[in-house]
Amino acid sequence: MNTRIRRIAGLLATATVLPLALTACSSGSGDSGTSDSSNKASAPATKSSDDMAGGSGGNASGMDQPFGPACSAVPENGAGSFDGMAKDPVATAASNNPALSTLVTAVKKAGLVDTLNNAQNITVFAPTNDAFNKIPKATLDTVLNDKAQLTKILTYHVVGERLTPKDLENGSFDTLEKTKVTTAGSDESYTVNDSAKVVCGNVETANANVYIIDTVLMPTS
Repeated sequence: MNTRIRRIAGLLATATVLPLALTACSSGSGDSGTSDSSNKASAPATKSSDDMAGGSGGNASGMDQPFGPACSAVPENGAGSFDGMAKDPVATAASNNPALSTLVTAVKKAGLVDTLNNAQNITVFAPTNDAFNKIPKATLDTVLNDKAQLTKILTYHVVGERLTPKDLENGSFDTLEKTKVTTAGSDESYTVNDSAKVVCGNVETANANVYIIDTVLMPTS
């Protein structure tokens, strides 16, 4: 009899505790659900913030890349590619770009290869072959054979600091020739001395930033 009474008492105790446990679980589940819902609601905002930060980072990174229509002609691989040029000093890097062969010839004739390669943190406005072709052949031949004049013209294309695209927006810079060049523009559209257009800009070499231009710059004096 005592055993039977103890069993009945045990069953009653279980019956009493079970609803309480279920209620507690239900309440905990509800809290958990609310917490999850809250977390889920806040997740998009966090993601949006991260995405915006990532987007800004992406844009900033994009600003560090070469830009301009002529950049498409640069080889994807090898010494003449953007990665290849970044490993070499500027005169050597230019020699690996077929579009700059006339400039390289002029630099060699002026004896400026070592000067440019050994300089630190410079900017070179590099005229393309087409830029040199705008000059009448007789005039160009005369200049190429006049070392003093050629040196004056070439050093006018070199600034003694690394210029970023942002620097070019409204700039005036001393050149190695001792007179100034001016720059203007924004985004991916820039001019030098209001005449030469940057056709492939922000090209990095080991010691210089290069802006390839479509017109040869002429010093004013």
